[in-house]
Amino acid sequence: MNIWEARWLRAFHVLYYACLALGLVLSFGEDAAPDPLTLGIVALLAGWHGFFVVRRPRLLGRLSPMAIHLAVICALYIALVTRNRSFDVVIFGLMPQPYLMLAVPWSYVGAVATVLSTFAARGYLDEPNSVWRLIGSSGLVVAIGLFVDYVSRQSAQNRTVGVLEERARLAREIHDTLAQGLSGIITQLEAAEQAMPDLPAAQKRIALAKELARDNLREARRSVDALRPGPLADARLDAALTEVAGRWSRTSGVTATVAVEGTPRPLSGEVGTTLVRAAQEGLSNAAKHARAGRVAITLTYMDDEVTLDVFDDGVGFDPAVRSAGYGLAAMRERAGGVGGTLTVESAPGEGTALCLRIPSN
Repeated sequence: MNIWEARWLRAFHVLYYACLALGLVLSFGEDAAPDPLTLGIVALLAGWHGFFVVRRPRLLGRLSPMAIHLAVICALYIALVTRNRSFDVVIFGLMPQPYLMLAVPWSYVGAVATVLSTFAARGYLDEPNSVWRLIGSSGLVVAIGLFVDYVSRQSAQNRTVGVLEERARLAREIHDTLAQGLSGIITQLEAAEQAMPDLPAAQKRIALAKELARDNLREARRSVDALRPGPLADARLDAALTEVAGRWSRTSGVTATVAVEGTPRPLSGEVGTTLVRAAQEGLSNAAKHARAGRVAITLTYMDDEVTLDVFDDGVGFDPAVRSAGYGLAAMRERAGGVGGTLTVESAPGEGTALCLRIPSN
């Protein structure tokens, strides 16, 4: 049971007891105060509900014993209203109880039984056309229950969708921070291992691996704290891209340039995050797969959109061939989250061009 379900459950319990209290107040307003038997029934209604329903939430939804408890409460309600009509108001606290105590479809049966209890307590069953009134009232109560059940199922589906979206977001964050960083560290350590006879070269590779590890740790902490990517924390977008490209150039040994076209303007944190992550993914792919000699990043501000192009002069690939990697799929998901689109153009031997377009209006 989540916190919202617990709050609704508590609210309906409070409603039940509030209706009992209101009925008691109304009964004392009559010419004659309620007799001891009536007060005893009120006490029994309050105690039975408290002991068998409120204190045993783990049993809610079970046909047995909740059906028995509902039957007892309905019988006590009939006896109470028969003795004193001031307690008619108790029905407003009683009507939600079948939907709390019983699972579908038995909750609808319990709701109809509650309506029948109301008719019996008020003596409506002896009146002409009582059957049609009973059918109408029962139909209304069942319709309300169906609507509440529909809303509950929609709420559960929305929570499930929210969980799946959060998992996808975490998967993207892990890929964009931990996976890329660890891949770079492994590359540097492998290069250091190969350069072991050359001590200065090995030391340089180890230093780069340490720098990558520190950067990756900072990125992981920022992701956990749900903050923007590291380079955006204290810098503009173009400066953040320049920092990302410079760090990648130092660790990969390949030159990456950044160019900005158009007039820079403020972007939302989520859009900036998406652009920086796309640049990081493009650079990571260029290092792992492209065997490129040069990478160019271009950030373009237009009137109605902002675009990021990442081009490398590497070996290229066939976009029609399904890749086992997660990077491009993660970028498309991230782009779609801000209303953008991602296109990839490549061919064997002709390099790769990645273009991310995000509307700015």
